[in-house]
This record gives sequence, structure tokens and C-alpha cells, in this order.
Amino acid sequence: MGPDDLSPADAAGLGDGEPAPFSFSIWPPTQRTRDAVVRRLVDTLAGDTLLCKRYGAVPAADADPAAHAIEAEAFDAAAVAGGAAASVEEGIEALQLYSKEVSRRLLDFVKARSAAAKAEPEPPREDPAAVSDEQPAEEAAAA
Repeated sequence: MGPDDLSPADAAGLGDGEPAPFSFSIWPPTQRTRDAVVRRLVDTLAGDTLLCKRYGAVPAADADPAAHAIEAEAFDAAAVAGGAAASVEEGIEALQLYSKEVSRRLLDFVKARSAAAKAEPEPPREDPAAVSDEQPAEEAAAA
């Protein structure tokens, strides 16, 4: 008896009391997967990465809430666009959109943070030579 000789119920594993075949859903991702994405985002924001070298590292205290926000916004955007994936193909498309949204929002965050840091005026630095030059002039005026 070959595979072509099986009834549809037997081919699906439903015959002879066998359990149904394994099935899985690619979308939405499990909470464990979402938590792994957040951990990776924190590592990327606060670690020694090319992104940090170019735009500046984010302190760990700021990286964690930022990573959670980035992931949540990306998930919401993908959920709205992807909805409830009825097929594996739709689930893959939603997961790809989620991944792209995470990447885009991460880049937007570091660029905005870098631009804000550059826009803040630096506190004026006192030049030690200028300070020492002014002191004799003040003393001469007092004399």
C-alpha cells in the first residue's frame, strides 16, 4: 500500500486513532518571540554596534523602554496591516512587515536621538588660558 492508496483521512493522520498532524501559526508571534526581539533591540541600542558608533549609544536605562515602544509600535502596525493571517503565506507577509517596521522604527529612533543631541547647545567651556589672561588684567585695573 503506497501513499497514493491512502484515504484522505489516513493521509492526514486521522485514521487509526493517530493524532492530527502538527500545525503552527507564524503570525502573530508568540510573547517569547516578541520578548526576544525586545532583548535584541536593547542590545543593539546600548551595545557596541555599528549603529551606536554612527549615531551614539543609548544608555541602558533609556534603551529598555525605547525597545519596548519600538517593538509594540511595529507589532501594532503589522497587526493592522496583516490582521489575522488566514494562511501561512499571509502570516509570512505579516511577519516580514513586522520585521521591516522594527528596523525602520529603530533607525528613526536613533536618528532622532542623534539629531536632538546635536541640536542641544553645548555648555560653554572655559578656556584655562583665557581665564589666566583675564586675572592679571583685573588685578591691574584694581591697582
